[in-house]
Formats: sequence, C-alpha cells, structure tokens
Amino acid sequence: MCFQATFMPISDDRTIVTCAADGEIRQAQILEGGEVKTVLLGKHEDSRVHKLAIEPGNPHILYSCGEDGVVQHFDLRTRSATKLFTCRSVNDSRSYRPYVHQPYVHLNAIAIDRRNPNLFAVGGMDEFARLYDIRKYKWDGSSDFGQPADYFCPQHLIGNGDTGITGLSFSDQSELLVSYNNEFIYLFTRDMGLGNPPFPSFSSPISMGSDASEVEPGTIASSSSMGVDGENAAQVYKGHRNYETVKGVNFFGPRCEYVSSGSDCGRIFIWKKRSGKLIRVMEADRDVVNCTEPHPHTMALASSGIESDIKIWTPKAIERATLPTDIGQLKPKARGWMYRLASPDDLMLQLFSLQRQRTNPESVVQNSVMDTELLELILSFNANSDVSSDDGGDTANHDDSLG
Repeated sequence: MCFQATFMPISDDRTIVTCAADGEIRQAQILEGGEVKTVLLGKHEDSRVHKLAIEPGNPHILYSCGEDGVVQHFDLRTRSATKLFTCRSVNDSRSYRPYVHQPYVHLNAIAIDRRNPNLFAVGGMDEFARLYDIRKYKWDGSSDFGQPADYFCPQHLIGNGDTGITGLSFSDQSELLVSYNNEFIYLFTRDMGLGNPPFPSFSSPISMGSDASEVEPGTIASSSSMGVDGENAAQVYKGHRNYETVKGVNFFGPRCEYVSSGSDCGRIFIWKKRSGKLIRVMEADRDVVNCTEPHPHTMALASSGIESDIKIWTPKAIERATLPTDIGQLKPKARGWMYRLASPDDLMLQLFSLQRQRTNPESVVQNSVMDTELLELILSFNANSDVSSDDGGDTANHDDSLG
C-alpha cells in the first residue's frame, strides 16, 4: 500500500519517489517510450512510512520518517540513505502514554521549511512538533543530532496522552501547520516555539484560557487558541474530524491564504488562514478523505482517501457555496485506526474489508454513479464576494474566489 508518491523538482516530471506501508522508499524513473524503472532507496524496518519531505528546488535530496521513529536522509545522486536520528519521547511525567511501550515516538509526518530548507519538522504519536536544523548534523556521526532546535504544541495539549500529530506543512512564510488526531489544526509562527525542553511553567495540562479543551472535534466554534497568558496564541481551525486515519494538512492558494484538510466524514474542509473561518466544505469520498494536495502553480486541489480514485478540484462555479448544516455528524465507525489497531496486520484486514464492501456486485452501479457525481463536484466560488484578502490590501480575483 503506497502512502505517498511525489515528483522530484527540476526533473521534467520524470523522477518519482514513493513511500509505503512496507517501509520501503523507492525511486521511479520514467524513461523514453513510457517505460518505468524503479529502484529501492532505503527501508524502515518493520515500520510503515506515511510521509516523505522533498527539499524545495533540489532534484536530489529528500527525507523520510517512519513509525519506527527513525528519520532518514536520501541523496539520489549516490542513492545513499543516512539515518539521522531516532525521535525519542520527551521525559516528563505529564506525557505518560499507557499504549506506547517503545522509548521512541512513532512518526507520521515530516515537512521542510520552504523559506529555509535547512529546517524540517517531524510529528507523530505525541503532542510535540519538533523542529530540526540539518546544519547541526555531523556527517561523520560525531554529534548527537536527536535533540530538536525547538518544540511546538498548544499549551493545553502539553501532557495530553490521548492525542498525536498526523500532518505537518510549512507555508512560504515559514508558518507551521500541525494537525492533531482527535483534536484540531493549529498554525504556529516561529516565535511560538516552546524551546528545549518544551515545558513552560503552569499548573495544569489544560490551559484555563483554552476553548479547545471544551469543544468536541467535528463542531464549529470560535477560532482562537489562547495561551496561558492570553498571548502568542496559535490560530486554530475547527469543524473537521481527524480520528479514523492518518490525515495530512496543507496550505492552499498562491500565497498560502487558505488551509485545507480531509475529514472522517468524507469531506474536504477549507478555512481562511488568518481568521480561521471555515468557508468551504465539499463532499469528496464515501468514507474518509486522508489527503489534500494543492497544485504547485495554479488554483487546483487533488484529494484522496480510502476509495481507489483521486479527485481534482478547480474553481468553476459562479454561485457562492453554502456550508452544510450537518457538519460533525459522522457515520458510526467500528473503531478508530490510529490508536486502536493492534498491528499493521489488523490495519490490512480492515482495509481489505472496506475493499470487499466496495467491490460487492450489488453496489457496482451505485459506486459508479457516485464516483461520476463526485468528480463533477467543483469548488463553488464567488469571485467578487470578498473585498479584502487574508493578506490585506488589494487582491486579484482568483485570490478572492474562496471567500
């Protein structure tokens, strides 16, 4: 099962790298005539690899992170893999997690700062997004590179053993998006780091000033995440639900004006980055939407989930869309995927079960009709509905099209 496939930059769209549930990182080269040649670059032993990070503008360098807690660095020129470090749990009594028996953090996400590619962040089965500086790594292995340069986490989640990070993304202004399992999405600027070690002085793991501790995921509430002192608060994005699978998160728009995410309810959610206002909800999948990926140069969005197809979304309609009234009303699930699956084999059994349901002969026509309808669903925008943009000042029409 492939979790991610992406083109390497400046490769004429002929070099593709992938990661998968078997822990393998592979390179595929599209040759003249359409032939595809693949090579194994590296592997995370007995571990799924959900995400790769590609160094912006570099056709040779990428990183991987796995559920074994290991972060690896790859150079396609030599096809060599370098183990940088194993992400260790933070040693603090407030971070007790009864379901984790390993001394490392199962990693789900990795992202590189677009503005400063020396910096990258990782996140996984605890509450902290960790920031690293590759310039501190000694390639002869003489330094301990496992210590982060900084940590990021909403203060009310510090010590919360019931959440973890499933998605990370950097904007072109070095802002860091962090998507939490069974919680919300948060936006951090560089000055919001907790330092190292990441424990501010406060009396309770749940901040009294935080509204996030009082609102269930899947509901719409105010879009502020107050810190202990009411300052330096991370912007929060609410309405979706991230519980069943490992979901990514992304910026959207030519200047990263919007935030997009999938949801357990099979929808795509889009918020204004600056205000946190939910402006668009789109039906995209019968089950779960895991991934939303923006086109690098134009206003288009790709989405994928449990279904076997990929959908492409582009602005087309001229009428303003309205938000559905049943946001947060989810179909009951047998169990969550992220924490309640005992093993990768258990995960595969559930996936095969879903596939059998989908390929049932009695539902083939229904599936076909629904797929056709979903492909025809397009972002419904009003190009003139918003006079102001998230960045302030005058904007082009395509920037206002999501308002």
